[in-house]
Amino acid sequence: MKKKKAKNKRFKKWIAKLHLWLGLGTGLIVFIVAVTGCIFVFHDEIKDLTRSYRLVEEQNSGFIKPSKLQEQTRKRFPDAEVGMVVYQGRDRSAFVSTIIEEIPHQVYFNPYSAEYLAIENLEEDFFLIVEDLHMHLWLPEAIGKQVIGISTLIFLLMLVTGIILWWPKKRKNLNNKLKIKWKARWRRTNYDWHSVTGFYISFIALFIALTGLSFSYEWINEGYYEIINLGQEKPGDEINIQLENTENLKAATDRALAETLLLKPEDEMYFVWEQKGGLPVVTGTYPRALHFDHQANFYFHPKTGKLLQSHNYDEKSNGMKFQEMTYGLHTGQYFGLTGKIIAFFASLFVACLPVTGFMVWFGRKK
Repeated sequence: MKKKKAKNKRFKKWIAKLHLWLGLGTGLIVFIVAVTGCIFVFHDEIKDLTRSYRLVEEQNSGFIKPSKLQEQTRKRFPDAEVGMVVYQGRDRSAFVSTIIEEIPHQVYFNPYSAEYLAIENLEEDFFLIVEDLHMHLWLPEAIGKQVIGISTLIFLLMLVTGIILWWPKKRKNLNNKLKIKWKARWRRTNYDWHSVTGFYISFIALFIALTGLSFSYEWINEGYYEIINLGQEKPGDEINIQLENTENLKAATDRALAETLLLKPEDEMYFVWEQKGGLPVVTGTYPRALHFDHQANFYFHPKTGKLLQSHNYDEKSNGMKFQEMTYGLHTGQYFGLTGKIIAFFASLFVACLPVTGFMVWFGRKK
């Protein structure tokens, strides 16, 4: 019995050292990622409050043709390289993705009248700067993804070691492990805050971290696809349409959107993407504005506007459906306002863990 206790004690001591040094090594990165995640969770709601051009009055006249919005963009910005047109919702503005002097912009219009509303420089957008810090630490993308990815993997290991350290030796001690002793000395309160809140949020933090890893590592994203599809091949998910390298016509793009609206009249958000090099015009639809799950896609001939292939949400494999909803799961958006609130507070408490953990270590040193 004594040997077993001594063995368990050595094991926990080893786990504690591992938890400590992993925390000291990645604590700052975890803090930055968690805080920026808090800020980004409600970015759409904050933008709606601070950027009036994002909202318009809904009308019964139908959306204006995408070629008209592209034409208006070129008139205002002659040097612009015009791309995708996005209709964000029935009561929201549309925008045209453009490159102006090698900088990405979004040019906003009223989707019913083509009235110019605003232009956004995406390199100067506060929330996109925060997102870049969250995903890449403002490092070059290839390097930043690796740093964030490795730190997230280490964070997952810290969650596991943290639960092992939290786990009570006896069942009767469980109640004390679930409470913070607010009236104790500050070091004890800080220790309880680190230990107890770490346990309470560990499973939500685990979920957020696992979904976030798919943005750093393509092999993890593909792994989720394979696991959810039980390793079965899903040829219907692969859309590969190659045509003769023909000129894209405005009429074809406009027809593509018109037919998409007829195919999915109940949806709220649409996009039209003119591809080059003999590739079809692609349209996409989403049931809810600013929600990027339950996507349906349609492929049209770039010259005639004829529908070549449909790829409705119900036709996609479960693995592809999961890949498309990963963003919503990671940010809590998929579960509505409740999900966002949970994601916000979970990220906030995660940001506290490196701080309280450092104070535990520093306090013991003193």
